[in-house]
Amino acid sequence: MNVNDIFDTTTWLSTVGGPRYIQLQHRIEKAIENGQLPPASPLPPEREIAAMTGLSRVTVRKAIEPMVEKGLIVQRRGSGSFVAASVGRVEQSLSRLTSFTEDMARRGMNYTSIWLERGLFMPSPKEVLALGLRADDSVSRIARLRSVDGVPLAVERASLSTEILPNPMLLESSLYEALEKSGNRPVRAIQRISAANLGAKDAELLNVEEGAAGLNIERTSYLSSGRVVEFTQSIYRGDKYDFVAELQISG
Repeated sequence: MNVNDIFDTTTWLSTVGGPRYIQLQHRIEKAIENGQLPPASPLPPEREIAAMTGLSRVTVRKAIEPMVEKGLIVQRRGSGSFVAASVGRVEQSLSRLTSFTEDMARRGMNYTSIWLERGLFMPSPKEVLALGLRADDSVSRIARLRSVDGVPLAVERASLSTEILPNPMLLESSLYEALEKSGNRPVRAIQRISAANLGAKDAELLNVEEGAAGLNIERTSYLSSGRVVEFTQSIYRGDKYDFVAELQISG
């Protein structure tokens, strides 16, 4: 079955089936569910769907918006709308201190990062305490949206002393790679994981509904000397991420 068949209204549009945008939404969702629209496949532009169905572009847009909110469809500026890629749950070991870049590369996953924030700021009270700063010190902050196969998984926010990271604007990719080059790669960390309900801003970034389940991660990383390297405050999608720890009986 081709795309034209999916949008052939003679097979599904009904005068008693409810609002037209709801019927179109259900038609597209069914096509995604049964594989007619496979993961990562592009949707025709709104104007083409409108032409194929005889519906207005407003109706088409109203049908697509709820699917974007549910994460079934991903919209990329300048590229159009795509069926969300099928990404299974990602497991991350708690026994290894690795960066997101290193972890995804080791798995062979197609990952991307989008900068949300990068620069020098006045530290928050929490950053002052975690990094051992003075209240009048500056702090280097970086925040990135982490995605795999186009599916957003986490919003990572890291804070570092300017002695460790003097100019965050020069950071190009992996933070840990840059820290290793400067001799400041951490060797151990204390990580705290707690359940969280995503706020509006993070939910929008992660393409899920506000209030969806998430994992709040706070991590403080150290050099072998005991000096603090970084303090991270991140949020991970609860439906896509698992943290796994190996336990052994003592003695």
